[in-house]
Amino acid sequence: MLGDELWSLHPRLRTYFSVIADGCEGVGEGVFATVGTPRRWLHPFIRALAPSDVVFPVWEKNVPFTVINSAVVVNGKPAVAAERRFHLAGGDRVMRDLIVRTSAGLVDVLGRRRRIRVQLETQVIEGELRMRSRRVELRIASWHIRLFGPLAPGVELTERFSHTDGRQHVTVEIRVPLLGKVYEYEGSFAYEIRSGDR
Repeated sequence: MLGDELWSLHPRLRTYFSVIADGCEGVGEGVFATVGTPRRWLHPFIRALAPSDVVFPVWEKNVPFTVINSAVVVNGKPAVAAERRFHLAGGDRVMRDLIVRTSAGLVDVLGRRRRIRVQLETQVIEGELRMRSRRVELRIASWHIRLFGPLAPGVELTERFSHTDGRQHVTVEIRVPLLGKVYEYEGSFAYEIRSGDR
C-alpha cells in the first residue's frame, strides 16, 4: 500500500502494511492503554456527530482489542479493509476503515457506510511510519464536502515496532484547532498473517 516507502519500514511493519494474499487475513491482538477522551463534555457531541463505527464516546484504559485486515479490491485496485474490535466495559464496539492507494496518495475511508474520507501524507523515520491527514471530507449523498476551519479535525498516526517487548505500537490522535486533542487511542499488539479459513 505504501509504494517505495514500504521498504524503509521496520520488517515487522512491512508485514502489516503490505497487501494481503488471497485467502489470508492479518490478525492482531493486544491492549490499548487509552481509548477515547477524558473530556466528558465532548461525549454527547461525539455520540451525535460521529459515525458509531469510527469513534466512541468513552474514556477507558487497558482495553483489549483485536484487528483483522483483509484484502479487497476497490475500483480495480488492491486495498486493505480493517476491522478493529474494542472490548470496552459497556460491550464490544467495532471501528471499520478501508485504506486505498490513489494517484493522490493513501486515502483512509472510515465507517461501514464510508461517510468520512481522509487523505494522508506519510513519512518513514528510522523504520517507523508517521501519517498525518492533509484533507478530511464528509460524504453527504454522492457529494464529498471538505471540512476546514477552526473545527476541522486533523488526524495523526504513528506505527512502530519495539524490540523491547516484541510488539507493534500504534498511537492515533484527533485534534481540532479550536479545541486541541479531542480523541485518542494508544497501545500495542502482536500481529500475524493467518489463513482465512481458520
